[in-house]
Amino acid sequence: MSVGVVRNLGLKTLMAATACALLLAGCAKTTVVRSPSASRSPPTPAATPRPATGATATVRKGDTLYRIAKEHGVSALDLAMWNRIAPPYTIHPGQVLRLSAPPTAQAATSTRPAAGTPAAPASGKPAQAGNSATPSTPAATPAAPTTKPPATAPARPATPVPATVPPPVAGFAWRWPAEGTIVGGFVAGDPTRQGIDIAGNSGAPVRAAADGVVVYSGAGLVGYGELIIIKHSEQWLSAYGHNRARLVNEGQRVKAGDQIAEMGRSGASRDMLHFEIRYNGKPQDPLQALPKR
Repeated sequence: MSVGVVRNLGLKTLMAATACALLLAGCAKTTVVRSPSASRSPPTPAATPRPATGATATVRKGDTLYRIAKEHGVSALDLAMWNRIAPPYTIHPGQVLRLSAPPTAQAATSTRPAAGTPAAPASGKPAQAGNSATPSTPAATPAAPTTKPPATAPARPATPVPATVPPPVAGFAWRWPAEGTIVGGFVAGDPTRQGIDIAGNSGAPVRAAADGVVVYSGAGLVGYGELIIIKHSEQWLSAYGHNRARLVNEGQRVKAGDQIAEMGRSGASRDMLHFEIRYNGKPQDPLQALPKR
């Protein structure tokens, strides 16, 4: 969807993506004359790889949060959140920005040798089956060491367990921010689809999904149009983009269900609400939090 790519640019703690790499090759024989175009394949743009964990970027004069996010293939909103940059998202030359999410209770990845390595000591002795001092050992050694070890190795799949961590649960109830049809869903890891899109009519009410304080109300984040961000707790935020009109100001306290905006198409190709939920700055699938309807 056209809105998805633009949206990639930001929310209270922002997003973005793009870059390319070129590969070339060519050769020619001494007796044959070839034009450069015949021996060289055209450069092929490659998808921008996401920055490695722990990677950083130093702000240069004239840089903006959006430009840095775009250069490194991340969202401007994510970049702001990872670096705790508050609205209006001002950065300064010399400032070092992390390009990936800060380490949060990372599961300890075991790098110790597999417990099923007892085959090692046995593998060295079988070769000396000719020893006359130990006549009984050679007979049992050849069969056991070579066939048994593979059977013990499969016990290692116990490590991937951390992948099945359930999504975080808020200590309060969420409610739908608007009426309408879902026309865009959440996709984990895709900076252009970090929330859901709810299509509706221009001017339809947009409501707070839970009690909280408005921490952003403006149009300063490229790709989100008129945007509102509400802080519900130290961990939870919700964002409401593409509004026609914003009805609340920063610092204002709201209750779940209070109208905070009018649905519109600012920064979008149709009337709709772009809604995101974030836990410690990380996008969550709103459909996992909102009540079934």
